[in-house]
Amino acid sequence: MTLRIAEIFGPTIQGEGALIGEPTVFIRAGGCDYRCVWCDSMHAVDSANRHDWHVMEPQEVWKEVARLSGGRPLTVSISGGNPAIQDFAPVIALGKADGYKFACETQGSIAKPWFGDLDTLVLSPKPPSSEETVDWAAFDKCLAAAEGGPEIVMKIVIFDDEDYAWAKAASEKYPHLPLYLQPGNSEVDPNEPVDLTATIDRLHWLIEKVTADCWFTPRVLPQLHVLVWGNKRGV
Repeated sequence: MTLRIAEIFGPTIQGEGALIGEPTVFIRAGGCDYRCVWCDSMHAVDSANRHDWHVMEPQEVWKEVARLSGGRPLTVSISGGNPAIQDFAPVIALGKADGYKFACETQGSIAKPWFGDLDTLVLSPKPPSSEETVDWAAFDKCLAAAEGGPEIVMKIVIFDDEDYAWAKAASEKYPHLPLYLQPGNSEVDPNEPVDLTATIDRLHWLIEKVTADCWFTPRVLPQLHVLVWGNKRGV
């Protein structure tokens, strides 16, 4: 079997969510079943870019991760695109044998048996501003696939009041899932500089929203990689 890989990079730090700040090597899969209007990784999503993706066997993928990390076990994050389109079970098995940990982030639209082999599963359903519609039945299948295995958390990007209200409803639907909120980055072109003032203002807005509502369930975090590296690809 082969995998479509947009890029493998690191070690760097995880820029968001439950593992923020953790040293990580990233495997970014090519291909996605969503087309979020504010997607910041279209190079790994749009099939128009498929000629830039690498077709690799699992052993090749793992060899590159081990090379980048110097053979020293750390966390490997499988992202995309939507990595759940593909079968990463062989890569995870190779890495686990060498003592590495695995995280995966997906929108929760496709369930895979290998979810149960992860250490951390980040389910990131997309709010209304994405212009995608969440299939909650598919989301539930993802939860079932991972049951008894990894830590499962939910992460939601917030752009506006509608997203915020949607996130509250999602949290009420899944009260057992640790919830992470982060303000969205509206400038996704890697060739354009990020307006750091606007980025910090959105973070302040979100913090003020949750505190004014006494909504103490979520953890509110920045997109650390945006603050540090802007829209640079590969972070």
